[in-house]
Amino acid sequence: MISNQILQTTLEGFHDIVHAELCVCDTEGKVLAHTAGMPKTGENEVQGFSLSEASSQSLGGLQYFKVYDEFEPEYIVLVSGEGETAYQTAKILAFQLEGLLLAYKEKFDKDNFIKNLLLDNLLLVDIYNRAKKLHIDVDAKRAVLTVETEGSESKAHEAVKALFTGHSTDFVTTVDENNIVIIKELRNGEEGYQELQHCAEEIYTAVAEAGADVRIAYGTMVDEIREVSKSYKEAKLALDVGKIFYEEKKIIAYNNLGIGRLIYQLPMNLCRMFIKEIFEGRSPEEFDEETLATIRQFFENNLNVSETSRKLFIHRNTLVYRLDKLQKMTGLDLRVFDDAITFKIALMVVEYMNYMEKIDY
Repeated sequence: MISNQILQTTLEGFHDIVHAELCVCDTEGKVLAHTAGMPKTGENEVQGFSLSEASSQSLGGLQYFKVYDEFEPEYIVLVSGEGETAYQTAKILAFQLEGLLLAYKEKFDKDNFIKNLLLDNLLLVDIYNRAKKLHIDVDAKRAVLTVETEGSESKAHEAVKALFTGHSTDFVTTVDENNIVIIKELRNGEEGYQELQHCAEEIYTAVAEAGADVRIAYGTMVDEIREVSKSYKEAKLALDVGKIFYEEKKIIAYNNLGIGRLIYQLPMNLCRMFIKEIFEGRSPEEFDEETLATIRQFFENNLNVSETSRKLFIHRNTLVYRLDKLQKMTGLDLRVFDDAITFKIALMVVEYMNYMEKIDY
């Protein structure tokens, strides 16, 4: 379970302290890590010791010690030398490796628990029992952030993990190669949401500096650990809604999705019926680029004719002509608030339909 690199680093650290030659083997006698001056060990001797009932032995100028994982030998520690000093060195090294095994196992168990918690794969009683066993507070206020990256994924993952190193109450895991999930413990009330937004901004900066394109979404704050999956689903929904309707936003909150949340939950047949009713079988995509640019600018300037014509560098009468032309095509006058709202919603519905068709394809 412990990587050979970690084993090697541990042995070298011990060697610098005790000035003895050290080696770690698996129970089959294969050498996993050793210091430079360690005498060559025979696989048969290690296998024989592994199968014996003894937990330690001295043989051929070497001290042998078993490293246990839940009462089963996982590694064999060898230390050169005889006498009490060599024996104590082997015993301490074995104890250290058992501690490492436990820490790695707990880390793996926590990650496994967190993933199953997010995916709603645990019974309620299992959630509380396993949280207690893993020393996780079940009543802390938390929220879930999901980070979607493209490009330099490994560097992005490292950047996020580095931000949360030493944060024992926060959890970072991955659901696939492009998505990182953070369960963040928060303070109460609005302070908690401010902390969440600040956390999202820090993540965005760190991942962007790592060279990855990033989009972040987060769910609402929950009071108990069993509700974490709810916040995760909200964050995922916010990420999808943000990509469809708010592409310019790189950080989006579930509780700030606006009308996009409603449209996202519409069935496709209802969307098609609505678009057919509004545009009489046509699609906004059929409009020329000049018309689409005019529509976008008109909405961005809150239906203000003068400001829109100024931003488009056209005469006011030219803009009025374009709006009249659009009215003849659709029956909707964007200068009338109700028609403008209908048209804006229709555009968002078309964006949603295109997104869903792309996914299905």
